[in-house]
Amino acid sequence: MAITHNLGFPRIGKQRELKFGLERYWQGDSDPATLEALGNTLQQQHWAHQADCDWVPVGDFSFYDHVLDMSFLLGNIPSRIDKDTGSELDQYFRVARGRSVGNDACGSVKAGEMTKWFDTNYHYIVPEVTAETTFSLNPARLIAQVKNAIATGKNIKPVIIGPVTYLWLCKEKDSSERIDLLDDLIRVYQALFAKLAQCGIEWIQVDEPILVTEISAEWKNALQKTYHTLKHPNLNILLATYFGTLKENLTLACTLPVAGLHVDAINAQEEVKHVVDWLPVHKVLSLGVINGRNIWKTDLSQTLQWLQPISSRLGERLWIAPSCSLLHVPVDLDSETQLALDIKNWLSFAVQKLQELNILKRGLNDGVASIQAELAENTLYIEQRKNSAKVHCAEVAAKVAALTKSQGERQSSYSERAKIQKVGLNLPLFPTTTIGSFPQTQAIRTARKHYKSNELTNEDYKACIRAEIERSIKTQETIGLDVLVHGEAERNDMVEYFGEQLEGYAFSQYGWVQSYGSRCVKPPILYGDIRRPEPMTVDWIAYAQSLTAKPVKAMLTGPVTLLNWSFVRDDQHRSITCAQLALAIREEVLDLERSGAKIIQIDEAALREGLPLRKAEWPYYLQWSVEAFRISANAVKDETQIHTHMCYSEFNDIIGAIAELDADVITIETSRSDTQLLGVFDVFDYPNDIGPGVYDIHSPNIPTEAEIKSLMLKAVKRIPKERLWVNPDCGLKTRRWEDVIPALQNMVGAAKQLRCEC
Repeated sequence: MAITHNLGFPRIGKQRELKFGLERYWQGDSDPATLEALGNTLQQQHWAHQADCDWVPVGDFSFYDHVLDMSFLLGNIPSRIDKDTGSELDQYFRVARGRSVGNDACGSVKAGEMTKWFDTNYHYIVPEVTAETTFSLNPARLIAQVKNAIATGKNIKPVIIGPVTYLWLCKEKDSSERIDLLDDLIRVYQALFAKLAQCGIEWIQVDEPILVTEISAEWKNALQKTYHTLKHPNLNILLATYFGTLKENLTLACTLPVAGLHVDAINAQEEVKHVVDWLPVHKVLSLGVINGRNIWKTDLSQTLQWLQPISSRLGERLWIAPSCSLLHVPVDLDSETQLALDIKNWLSFAVQKLQELNILKRGLNDGVASIQAELAENTLYIEQRKNSAKVHCAEVAAKVAALTKSQGERQSSYSERAKIQKVGLNLPLFPTTTIGSFPQTQAIRTARKHYKSNELTNEDYKACIRAEIERSIKTQETIGLDVLVHGEAERNDMVEYFGEQLEGYAFSQYGWVQSYGSRCVKPPILYGDIRRPEPMTVDWIAYAQSLTAKPVKAMLTGPVTLLNWSFVRDDQHRSITCAQLALAIREEVLDLERSGAKIIQIDEAALREGLPLRKAEWPYYLQWSVEAFRISANAVKDETQIHTHMCYSEFNDIIGAIAELDADVITIETSRSDTQLLGVFDVFDYPNDIGPGVYDIHSPNIPTEAEIKSLMLKAVKRIPKERLWVNPDCGLKTRRWEDVIPALQNMVGAAKQLRCEC
């Protein structure tokens, strides 16, 4: 009898209740009790959605980030946080975002560094350690969740990050080695396991995704040591791996002294036969057979056919689940009422994925005849998608097939272009700019909502957006920025906005997923071949430029980011889809240049996160992703300056590929890391201009002139001042004007000081 379980459920709620509850709390419009009550309500709802699972996860809910939750559970709080002031919730949000509420009595502190969770678009707060770090168990929040879940009568399975993966994610803030802290960390996990056993817990899911990466012998030994030490007589450990293949770690994963092993059978299906053979007979094998990272229906007949012999061999030792936590997909497809019915029939969100899981369980346990109707319907939709005329376009396929390397080459080298651009743009030393977006005010959102519901005419909507663009231009001129932007008032999201104007995309109403904290994104659904019917941004940029004599930077999202931040079709290689996107953006770039745009920024915020988890697979990805960017950007004349932007990614190990983009200017995040990311320029002579982000826009804190100047002086030590720009580390869409204006004033003031002193 196969057993079902889930690795984690989306936290945000069907209607983004968590987002709005958090923002009310941060603004001081609700109290801790109200926020805690909302958290309890959402958890109860999520457990109800998983009622058909034999084992339900607990501890997957978080008010901001599960890695940060783990840091607090382990007592690993940065020393800059005053542990004697305010509640634990206050301290938690100070690490996450620099302050707890708008008028935090403790003032602001430096927020924790943020980066991407493996190869996803989810951001986590990086744990910090030093040689002096000690861990201490703080399990009250997890234990409370466990007790609440037990009261529902369900079989529950606490979910935590494994000690080795947690330590691997940590960042040393001194010259220490984080692995030296393992013994102390294991001690705290032992105490946690004892507490959970006292609560009557039978199974605990311990996530060790480090096993799908290339790890050294030292870290493999750490895994051996950890799990030999953590054995508990009354607690079964399900060791969970996901996002990739185990490869050289396969034997290690099978032989670790745990009661069960979860394998991502979507990404590592070919390894399953080896795991079935090698896993000791007393261990459970959990197979992730439903894709937890994408929204396409599972081919149930094909999956069932593959699973049946494994089920016959393993019996009750077989557990089935999604491949990873469902954190990465929207909550419920039934909420969608405006999707085209044929496309909707191809999709599956979190609730539907658990329904698919239950169908597979019934098929394995009760026979195929018991699910004949469900299989027939599923097969019908799978075949309809394969054969749909909406998906395939011969004209697009021919354009991709005809691409040549020369289409990705600029006319002249950077050094020659830079001379021409310097004369044409006439910018000062340390030119100032922003990344593109300005605050999306309630007025903008209301106008967009009324326009989409036909309560506002097209002309009235355009007039509203033009007024916002004019406000943005005037504000930037008053502040004294050198290169302006139009502010992106017309854009709902940097990917969705473009997807809405490209053929081959579909859009959900409520397909939200968490990016970090209260920040939710609604990835568009890239289901078919991509075409650009008409210009997408030209009119707005031309209008903005008509309002000022200063250069206005045109803003586009790059093909790799459009790819990685969409729910992408799985019926062709991602490189082909990316090339289609590159051709569409190339057309837009050329139209912008023809309209008079002198600076065009093509954001590739997601370039780094698309990397395969194993370095051996990086070259191929980097080859086609860099090529896609170059195709999109490099058809312009020498005098047109191309910018790109990357944020919240450890880009140091791909700096060579970033240089290959051959963008005239790159802007990167460095504020949260205190310019540590610039260390790569000590060993790599980056040839083009660079703007290290000096304003952490994900925190409500306003940087001072002195702080910005200090960060830029660190950059000057590594990069010639003639090639440095001054800018925030990301777009300002999520901030308020009352925060943005003084921050940018300080940024401009710092740049003026630098011009005098450098």
